[in-house]
Amino acid sequence: MDYYAGIDVSLEASSVCIVDGAGKIVREAKVASEPDALIGWFAGLGFDLARIGVEAGPLSQWLYTAMKEAGLAVELLETRHVRTALQTMPVKTDRDDARGIAQLMRLGWFRPVHCKSMAAQETRALLTARKLVQSKLYDIEMSLRARWSGTLAVIFHDDQNQLRRLTLFDRNRSTGDLAICQIQFELQRRLCPVIEN
Repeated sequence: MDYYAGIDVSLEASSVCIVDGAGKIVREAKVASEPDALIGWFAGLGFDLARIGVEAGPLSQWLYTAMKEAGLAVELLETRHVRTALQTMPVKTDRDDARGIAQLMRLGWFRPVHCKSMAAQETRALLTARKLVQSKLYDIEMSLRARWSGTLAVIFHDDQNQLRRLTLFDRNRSTGDLAICQIQFELQRRLCPVIEN
């Protein structure tokens, strides 16, 4: 007889439900949301699973990758599809969600999604962080320009796009304005190599 599992992933502990081919619940448990804990729990069952369903989410990709490498027949499920299928349940708990996901796996009523590789996820995180640094540098520059009210700052770059000096054109600049310009220059000097790479 085939067995199917559904996992509702939470931050601390995941709810796991196993059903047989007739839809009868065989086993339910709360397992730590760690790949080793889940793999160990499935290994201790004493029978093989035809499919394991995990709803896509931030933690799911990490669990999915580790369980797939361990040789488990795990599927990453499309979130909106699962939510629509489980809307008919009167009470939504993690345990009920795990039961519903297990039934979806048994019936084959699921849409698998592609899990990006770790390299692709790291590249995306790096690009997101780079964009945030660029945005904050721009915000700082705009707030400083508003503070200068009429002061024109010119930043010169050499052939290697390295910052060389800051020139101010203002008849009435104060020592406070010069200090602010020095802060901006230092920020740009340190952040531009990070942003441009």
